[in-house]
Amino acid sequence: MDHQGSPAEPLWVRVGGGLEELCSGRRHGPADPDFPPPGGPWEGVWISNRLIGWASPGRGRTSLRTVVEEGERITRERRAHLVHRLGHRVRSSVLALQESARQAAFGRRERLEQIYEQAQELGRRAIALETVAVDPQDPPRAVVIGAVLGGAAPGADRHLPEQAVVRARESVLVDAVMRAYEWLGGSGSTINGALTGIWWRLEMVAAPDRQPLAVPELGEPLVRHLVDTVLEGWLDAAGPDRAIIYLPAE
Repeated sequence: MDHQGSPAEPLWVRVGGGLEELCSGRRHGPADPDFPPPGGPWEGVWISNRLIGWASPGRGRTSLRTVVEEGERITRERRAHLVHRLGHRVRSSVLALQESARQAAFGRRERLEQIYEQAQELGRRAIALETVAVDPQDPPRAVVIGAVLGGAAPGADRHLPEQAVVRARESVLVDAVMRAYEWLGGSGSTINGALTGIWWRLEMVAAPDRQPLAVPELGEPLVRHLVDTVLEGWLDAAGPDRAIIYLPAE
């Protein structure tokens, strides 16, 4: 470590199901022994047959503690940042709802319909905040993706094998797919699935008439938290009209 506490050599740490390079902040994923980060050569850093990072050759064991601590730190900070952003959105909704209620109480009857819509929006934001702030209780298990997609993305054009099974927390997987579906425009979007190594790769293509979400945090930031952090997968959202989700195969 240098005098600022940063690693003197390049080091990739696992954050959920992906990787981040310390200092540069570059991201890479999914975390797979057959898919090392760019550059290198690299040596995998492991705990109990679980890949948790990549280090320079010969530095894997000496970097173990740093990889674990930095991965946990980055995860905590990202989660706290998203909680803060969603909390701000909830507070904004509360203030808007209070103002509409005040005006309705003083004779502005046209505000009544607006109050209902604002209450619905407040509820959506509060549920999203709870999703990030509360740890899920159900353990990971084998889940058939097709069954999940049928309920969470009913209007999507779906193409994936019947044997597509992932290991995931089912309630979180349903929420992640539903929110990704809404983020990409809902009905009219397309979902293609294929097995890639030890991962199921879901490519979600946006609907032609996709509109941006009123609350951006309910799109990519929330989906990334659910996929990367909770499901131990990887969200690739580099394309403007699509998102690719990697989930651990069963």
